Amino acid sequence: MKLLPKTMAGVSLVACALVAGCSLAPRYQRPEMPVPSVFSGSENGAANTQNVQNIAQLPWRSYFNDPVLQQLISMALANNRDLRQTAISVKSYQAQYRIARSAQWPTVAAGGAGTKQRAYSGGQYADSEGYSVSVGVTAFELDFFNRLGDQKKDAWQQYMAMAENERSVRISLVAEVARAYLTLLADREQLMISRDTLAQEDKFTALTELREREGIDSRLVLVQSRTVRETARANLAAAERMVAQDINALALLVGAPLPPLPESLLKDHGLFPDETPDLSSEILLNRPDIVAAEHQLRGAYASIGAARAAFFPSISLTANAGYTSNELSGLFNNNSGVWMFSPSINLPIFTAGYLSAQLDVAKLRRDSMVAAYEKAIQSAFREVNDALVARDSYRLQADAQNKIIEAARQYYQLAMERYQQGLDNYLTLLDAQRTLFSARQNLVSLRLAQMGNQVNLYKALGGGLIEEGDITPASK
Repeated sequence: MKLLPKTMAGVSLVACALVAGCSLAPRYQRPEMPVPSVFSGSENGAANTQNVQNIAQLPWRSYFNDPVLQQLISMALANNRDLRQTAISVKSYQAQYRIARSAQWPTVAAGGAGTKQRAYSGGQYADSEGYSVSVGVTAFELDFFNRLGDQKKDAWQQYMAMAENERSVRISLVAEVARAYLTLLADREQLMISRDTLAQEDKFTALTELREREGIDSRLVLVQSRTVRETARANLAAAERMVAQDINALALLVGAPLPPLPESLLKDHGLFPDETPDLSSEILLNRPDIVAAEHQLRGAYASIGAARAAFFPSISLTANAGYTSNELSGLFNNNSGVWMFSPSINLPIFTAGYLSAQLDVAKLRRDSMVAAYEKAIQSAFREVNDALVARDSYRLQADAQNKIIEAARQYYQLAMERYQQGLDNYLTLLDAQRTLFSARQNLVSLRLAQMGNQVNLYKALGGGLIEEGDITPASK
C-alpha cells in the first residue's frame, strides 16, 4: 500500500523542479516614442507632468457633468450589445490563456479496469480474470528551454491586449453617447429656430396679403412671401425628422428604452471642463489602444523565445504506478504493486528549414508589432494635437459668430422698418431674413462642433476610469 504514494511523490517532485526553464526570448525594450515630448497645441510648450495622471484617470462622471447624460452613459455601459460582444471576446482570450498555462503542468489521471473472460484452448474451456488500478502522468514535457512558458506569456499578452480593447470600446461608447446626446440637443435648437422662423414668416405673409389688398405691394411680392413661408415649413419638417432620428440613434447606443428626456437645448448645456494645459506626450502611454499595442509587442517577443526553444531537445515523461491482480480480493496486496517510468527525448536534426522559418516569422511579427505600436502613438499624438488646436479656434469662431448674429439681427430689423416705410424693396428684406436664419443655424452647428471636439479630446487622452457600475454583465 506504500508503493503508489512514494512513486507518485517522486514524479511530482521531479516535475515541480524542472517545470521552470530558461527562457530564450529576447529582453523586451519599449521603443522610443516617435513624437515630440509636448503637444504643439499646449499653451506654453512645456509639459505639466503634475496633471498627466489626473487627466489620464479622470472618471467620465467628472467630465460629463450633465445628469441626463450621466444616466444615458450608465445605461449604455450596462446594456450596449457591442460592448457585451467585446466583453465576451475578452473571456474567450482568457480561456485561451488558461489552455496555454495548463500545458506547463502534468496531467495526472487515474484509471481502473477489470476483465473476466472464457477462452477455448486445447480442447477445453479456460476461465480467467484480471483487475488493475493505476494513476500516472502521460507525456509531460519538461520545459527546460521555457518553450511552453513563452507560449503562455504570449497568450497572456494577447489576453491583456484584448482587455485593453474592451476598455477602448467602453471609452468610445461613452464618447458616442455624449455626441449623440449633444446632437439631439443641437437638432432641438435647430427645430426651435425653424419654428421661430415659420412663425415670423406666417406673420409677414399675413402682412403682405394685407398690403397687396390695399395696393401697396404687388402680386409678385405676395407670391415671394408665400414661397419663403413654405420653405420655412419644409425646413421645420426636416428639423422634426432629425430630432426623431436622433432619439432613435441614442436608443440604439443605450441599448434600452430611453428615460424621459427634458426638452433642453444645446445652448442650455455648458462646455466641458478645460483641464488640459501643457500636456506631456507621455500621457498617450495610458491610452488603451497604445497599451494594447504594447501587449501585442510583448507577446511577439515571447513568441521568439518559443520559436528558438524549438531548436533544442524536448524531454517528455510518462509514468504510472498502481496495482494489478488476478483476483479482485488481492488487488491491493503488497506484492501486487506495479510501476512504470518512461522518459523520452526528441532532438530535431533535419526539418527542411521549418524551424528556421518559424523563427523568422516570429521575428517579423515582432518587427511588425513595433511598427504598429509606433503608428498607434503617432496617430494618437495627431488626434490630441488636432483637438487642442481646434479648441482655441472654436472659441474664436464662436465669438465671431455671436457678433455675426447680432449684426444680422440689426440688419433684419432695419430692413423690416425700411420695407414698411417703402424705402427698400422686398428683396432686401428677404436677404436679411436668410442671413439671420443662416447665422443662427451656423452658431448651433459651431457650438455642436466645439462640444464634440471636447468629447474627442477626452477620448484622445485615454480618459474613462472604470467606476463602480461600469462593468458590462458579460464581463462580471
